[in-house]
Amino acid sequence: MDETRSPDGGANAFDRDGGGVGMEKVAIDEVDVVNNPLGVHSVRKPVSGALGTEEFAMNYFELEPGESFSGGLHTHHDQEEVFYVQEGETTFEVGREREEVSVAAGEFIRFAPGEFQMGTNESDEQVVGFALGAPKARHDFEEMESLVACRECGEETAHELDLIEEGAFHLTCTECGTEFTMG
Repeated sequence: MDETRSPDGGANAFDRDGGGVGMEKVAIDEVDVVNNPLGVHSVRKPVSGALGTEEFAMNYFELEPGESFSGGLHTHHDQEEVFYVQEGETTFEVGREREEVSVAAGEFIRFAPGEFQMGTNESDEQVVGFALGAPKARHDFEEMESLVACRECGEETAHELDLIEEGAFHLTCTECGTEFTMG
């Protein structure tokens, strides 16, 4: 097989038809750990970044007991998400009512755009899993909302998110406009 390396010299990129690099290969061990700014998990590896995807997100997670895939109950208005649990069992809180759904090893769960969710390892064992999202390879914080207790409204309401610096989010209540920084 004739292999053409990618412009950056990557040994895992192959040009099969002369129209540009179309295939990438990477091992989980080769992907750097890049965790959530809120520090809610020990291991998150952005596989889609290592593969150079543009319209598909894939993140590998190792969650210790008490850790979660994300920093809270949230939704993506522009992206559907699928989670696959490879090892262990994860409990997802779903919707504003926070219905609990358990997802065990070998199982998938899908969330439509606009559906609030958060997956947490409530067991005593490590969870290994993947989060998959499409379209887009990266979060668009303008298309996300989190459910957070609003000081002004006196109840849990949807808040728009803006990542203002590493580890800090600016939140704005969609009901009353109250703003605060978290992280």
